[in-house]
Amino acid sequence: MKPIQVGLLGIGTVGSGVFNVLQRNQEEIRRRAGRGIEIAMVADLDVERARKVVGEGVQVVSDARAVIANPEIDIVIELIGGYGIAKALVLEAIAAGKHVVTANKALLAVHGTEIFAAASAKGVMVAFEAAVAGGIPIIKALREGLTANRIQWLAGIINGTTNFILSEMRDKGLDFAVVLKEAQRLGYAETDPTFDIEGVDAAHKATIMSAIAFGIPVQFDKAYVEGITQLSATDIKYAEQLGYRIKLLGITKRVDKGIELRVHPSLVPSKRLIANVEGAMNAVVVQGDAVGATLYYGKGAGSEPTASAVIADLVDITRLHTVDPLNRVPHLAFQPHTLDQAMSELPVLPMSEVVTSYYLRLRVADQAGVLAKVTGILAGAGISIDAVLQREADEVGGEGSTQTDLIILTHDTREGTMNDAIAQMQQLPTVLASITRIRKEELN
Repeated sequence: MKPIQVGLLGIGTVGSGVFNVLQRNQEEIRRRAGRGIEIAMVADLDVERARKVVGEGVQVVSDARAVIANPEIDIVIELIGGYGIAKALVLEAIAAGKHVVTANKALLAVHGTEIFAAASAKGVMVAFEAAVAGGIPIIKALREGLTANRIQWLAGIINGTTNFILSEMRDKGLDFAVVLKEAQRLGYAETDPTFDIEGVDAAHKATIMSAIAFGIPVQFDKAYVEGITQLSATDIKYAEQLGYRIKLLGITKRVDKGIELRVHPSLVPSKRLIANVEGAMNAVVVQGDAVGATLYYGKGAGSEPTASAVIADLVDITRLHTVDPLNRVPHLAFQPHTLDQAMSELPVLPMSEVVTSYYLRLRVADQAGVLAKVTGILAGAGISIDAVLQREADEVGGEGSTQTDLIILTHDTREGTMNDAIAQMQQLPTVLASITRIRKEELN
């Protein structure tokens, strides 16, 4: 049987990994897919560089639309990234009857509903395993492996850059700005790291996983997003002393009122496996009602790990290429035409309605009665205290210091209630700096 013909848009780090892994493992892949998979055409603005990667026998062009227009091409891989031209090209490929494989989490998180609807109408597949957590097959696990389960929640370390930074801050006791520069020097962080350190990249991925886990549309605009730029080495140290580690988590959870979708730094008990995921590695915990907790761990980025996921999608499409579209695995796990209307309309809750527990650090005057006033405000708001830690003034500000740190761990409370309590505590004359608040996730 003739190999299935693939067109590749963009042959940078991931694209070259896809080409190399496909070449190296072509016989193994052919045996698994049932026929060969062949990259027949590549589009890249740097034609000369692309030719050096693919060698002879592969047509290289500068115009991506020439790949889409080629009637011999069955599958288009989009590895350009971003929301702009990538969206246009994906929709044009679908309109031309091509299946699409993409690693573009930003595109799917923002425009996924439109793209999946277009693909369903045309009877083609859009595969995106590489869009979330690199080489970890989390999309396939959620969409297929866990189909018997009612997913209750998932929480993931899904951005390697921020996890590397937090690991270094903890290990070396350094502040964020210092470690960010080191991460950039080592190539873990981009020159402009905004999408990573502000939590946007993780929120794109969490949005996609939430849609698959709960059968809701992709709704990136409803996600709560908070990055790691305000974290200090002091809080990482205190968290460690209390038996926790701080991780940037993407969290989505099914609750009575709807769906939580949030990305923010979280204290996680150090005994949890996910708390011990270090460096640039990724991990996702999924809690299902039948299976319990499952953990998926591995490289979340890089040329060949991401290529692994892209090629897995190519194999899936090759296997299902001739299958009736209604008998394929749905893009977002739930069959659109049988989707329970109430489920699909479950709202994504505003952050003020989310219930979780908290770590609070207050820089306060070292005098009698301060703790009583603070705990009085929390009690008045109905917020229960789990633990209190007060540092010696000398330890915080040096010998003769007149201020100290007060650390409070709370039990679960509504975010809006905590916001009001923090505003009241901030007004106390004995509270000398902005109060630090980090959410705490037990992940039981």
